[in-house]
Amino acid sequence: MTAALRAQGLGKTYKRRTALEDCTLEIPRGSVSALVGPNGAGKSTLLNLAAGMLEPTSGTIEVCGGVPGSGPEQLAKVGFVAQDTPVYAGLSIEDHLRLGARLNRAWDDDLARRRVERLGLDPRQRAGRLSGGQRAQLALTLGLAKRPELLLLDEPVAALDPLARREFMRDLMETVAEHGLTVVLSSHLVADLERVCDHLVVLVGARVRIAGDVEDLLATHHRLTGPRRDVSTLPGDQHVVSAAHTDRQSTLIVRTESPVLDPAWSVGALGLEDLVLAYMSSPDDGSPGGAATGAARRTGLEVVR
Repeated sequence: MTAALRAQGLGKTYKRRTALEDCTLEIPRGSVSALVGPNGAGKSTLLNLAAGMLEPTSGTIEVCGGVPGSGPEQLAKVGFVAQDTPVYAGLSIEDHLRLGARLNRAWDDDLARRRVERLGLDPRQRAGRLSGGQRAQLALTLGLAKRPELLLLDEPVAALDPLARREFMRDLMETVAEHGLTVVLSSHLVADLERVCDHLVVLVGARVRIAGDVEDLLATHHRLTGPRRDVSTLPGDQHVVSAAHTDRQSTLIVRTESPVLDPAWSVGALGLEDLVLAYMSSPDDGSPGGAATGAARRTGLEVVR
C-alpha cells in the first residue's frame, strides 16, 4: 500500500534536547492512524515535521510524495490542526471561511458552510466567544474544507468534555468516510482512538516503540498468566513487552506470530489500551529481556533472571 507519510531515520534536536530520534515508519494512505505516547515523547514534533513547520535535524520525511512545506502544491496536500485548535479570537466564523477561501486554492466552500450550519454555529459569532468544543469544530472545518490528502490532528479533543469529544470524533469519521482522506490523530485518550483508528504508532522517549495495523498488532500480542516464570526461559519467538510477578504468579505481555502452546499459561487477548500502556510503561533498552526489565524499573516489579 502507498504511504501517505514515510520517515526514515528521522530526528529533531533542540540544542541539547532530543525531541525525536531515529524515527522510521510508514502511514498507509486511507488509514486513520493513532499517534500515542507520554508527554514529551515527540508526537507534536513529528506532526510539525510532517506539516512542514519544522525541518529535520537528521533523516528524511516524505509526505504525499513530496518534502513537507516545499512549496504551494505540497502545502495544499496537508491539513494541520495544531494542539491548541488555533482560531482567531477577533474574527467571526464567516471571516474564517472567507480567509480559508483566500488562502487555499482547493477550498470547498460548500463543505465548510454545510458543516457550520449542521453544527448550529452562527457565522456572525466571533471565534473568541465560542466554547472549546465549538472552536475545535471550527478548526476541524477549516482543515477539512482545505480538502487535503493528509489531515494531521494534534490533541484536538484534549480540552473537550466527553460529549463534545464524541461529537467531534463522529464528525471526523463521517468526513473521512465521505472523502477518503488519510488522518494522523495524536491523543492521550486511547478509548476514543480505539473506536476510530485502524493504524497505531506508539512513541516513547522520542523513539517509535511500535507501529502497524491495529488488528494485526492485537492479533499478535497476548497476556500470559501462570506460575512464576523466569522470562529468559520463554521460546525465542516470544518477545516480552512487559512482565509482572508475585511470589507465585507471572503475568506477561508478549508479542509472537506463533501460537502459545505451553499449557502452563492462561492466554488472554489485549485491548488497544492494554497494548499501548504495555509499551508506554516498558521502554526497551535493546537487551534480552530489556522490555521486562524496563517495566520492572518503572513499576517497582521484580524481574526474575
